[in-house]
Amino acid sequence: MHLPDGLISLWQAVIYWILAIIPLIIYAFKISKSQQKDKLIINTGIFAAVTLVASSLSIPSPFGVPLHFFIIPLVAILLGPLTGVAVAFLCLLLQFLFLGMGGLTTLGSNILAIGVAMSFSTYLFYKLTFDLDEKLSVFAGTLMGIIIATITNVLILVFAGVATLEMLMATLIPFYLFIAVIEGVANVVIVSVISQVKPEILKLDKI
Repeated sequence: MHLPDGLISLWQAVIYWILAIIPLIIYAFKISKSQQKDKLIINTGIFAAVTLVASSLSIPSPFGVPLHFFIIPLVAILLGPLTGVAVAFLCLLLQFLFLGMGGLTTLGSNILAIGVAMSFSTYLFYKLTFDLDEKLSVFAGTLMGIIIATITNVLILVFAGVATLEMLMATLIPFYLFIAVIEGVANVVIVSVISQVKPEILKLDKI
């Protein structure tokens, strides 16, 4: 889902950059006003490091294309959607600079899909289903977060004119649905373990 440079036009890249920067500005403003500023910054840094390492690992898949887990849904569930966007920004920037993943002009579009769309849709579906069942809410949030991010990515590519909607829906949706199910189950296990071992993490301020 890391779009490289050259796929989208410059004017589209500028629009995506603007849309990506807005939640980052809101995140910075909320952090500056928080009484737990230092703790929130430290938590963001820790989760950014974990996400960078975990999402950079390549795992073989039956599709013939290696899997890369996102981790952003877990961050959004534990620390809130704006923190998810901030972590995505840090990870995507570092992955571009040091691993050659993604691109500079497309960084805004990548943040928009993997950061903004994934974080906010994850948190929305997590909160909507939380009263039904906590484990279900973690799975539903993760699943829908990745699916909405994939749809966002599909629309970005369609608007860029690099592929047809039919082709992208037939290839990207099944692939990322597969990842979403696996990551959803993994996040249920992770949150369950955290609730037993370090329940205070679940009570951290969410931004």
